[in-house]
Amino acid sequence: MERSEEWWKVRDLPQRLGPMVTKELRQGLRRGIFLLPFIGIQIFAIAAMVLEFQMGGDEIEKSTPYDGPLNFLMFLPGEMFSGPFWVVVGVICLVLMPLGGLLLMSEEVEEGNHELLLMTPLSRWQVVKGKFFTLWGLCLLTLSSLLPYAIVRYFIGGIDVGRNLNLALTVILGSGIFVAGTIGASSFQKMIARIAILGLFLGSLLFSLFASVFFTAMVTEEAGLFFHLNAYAISFCYIVLGLAIARSRIRLVVHFYEVKPSWMLIGLLFFTPFVIGLTSLMTIGYGGFVGSIGMGLVVWFADVTPKAPSWVEAPEVNVPPLPDSP
Repeated sequence: MERSEEWWKVRDLPQRLGPMVTKELRQGLRRGIFLLPFIGIQIFAIAAMVLEFQMGGDEIEKSTPYDGPLNFLMFLPGEMFSGPFWVVVGVICLVLMPLGGLLLMSEEVEEGNHELLLMTPLSRWQVVKGKFFTLWGLCLLTLSSLLPYAIVRYFIGGIDVGRNLNLALTVILGSGIFVAGTIGASSFQKMIARIAILGLFLGSLLFSLFASVFFTAMVTEEAGLFFHLNAYAISFCYIVLGLAIARSRIRLVVHFYEVKPSWMLIGLLFFTPFVIGLTSLMTIGYGGFVGSIGMGLVVWFADVTPKAPSWVEAPEVNVPPLPDSP
C-alpha cells in the first residue's frame, strides 16, 4: 500500500521550527550529539544522588544570601557548594554540551556553505540563531530530563526549592552564554584561534560578572532585585556578542572603507567589561545592567551592511547591444 504525503508530514520535523533549526537538528541527531550526553547524565545523576543520600542533606545544602542566577560559585566546593548532583548537571549542561558549538560554524565557513545559505532568503542572523537555538535547546532538553531526580531529592533529602530554582536558572542562562561563545569561536578556521577567541570571550564575561553582578552582591549583601537584573542583562549582552562574532565571519562583502567586522567585535570583547564596570561604579553597584543592555544593543547594530535608502532607484542595466546579424 502506498504511503500518502500526509504520513511523511506527521513524522517530519515541524516547519515552524525554521529551516536552520530543522537542518541543524537533523544533522545533530545523526551525529549523536544529544544521545550520548543524555545517557551519560542519567547515569552520573543517579550516582550523584546515591552519594548525596549517603552524605546527608545537611552537608549538601549550604544556602547563603547570595543564591542567585549566574552565581557559578554554587557549583564549586566551598561555602556555597550545592552537592554532587549539581556538579554533574553543571559539567554536562554548562560545559560538555556547549563545547559542541566549536564545530558548528566551521562546517559552513570552511566548505563555503554560508555563501549558498545567504543566496536564499535566510539572513546572517537567521543562520547563527538557528545553530544557537538548536544546541541551546538540546542543553535545556537534557536539563529538563533531570526533573524526576530533582523531585526525588526534594521529598527524600529536604532540598531548598528556591536555591535549586536559582541553580537551574544559572544552568539555563550560563549554557546560553557558553553556547553563543562557542559558536562565535567556531567561525574561525584554526583550532588555536577558536580556543583563543573562546578564552577571550570567557575572560571578558568573568570581568563583567565581577564588575556588575558580584559588585551588586557586595553592596546589597544579598541576591536581590538588582542582582537578578544585572545577571539577566549580562546574559543578553554576551549571548548577542557571541552570535554577532559568528555573524560577522560570514559576511560576504566588506567595503574598503569599513573596519573588518570580526576585528571590531573582538575589540568590543575588551571594551565591554570597562563600560559595564564604569556604569556599575557610577551607580554604586546597582545599575550595571544599564551598561550591559547598552553594549548588547551596540553589538546588535555594530555589523550592519550599508544599504541604499528605499527611495533610491536602481541603476539601469547597461547591456552592450548585440552586433547586427548579417
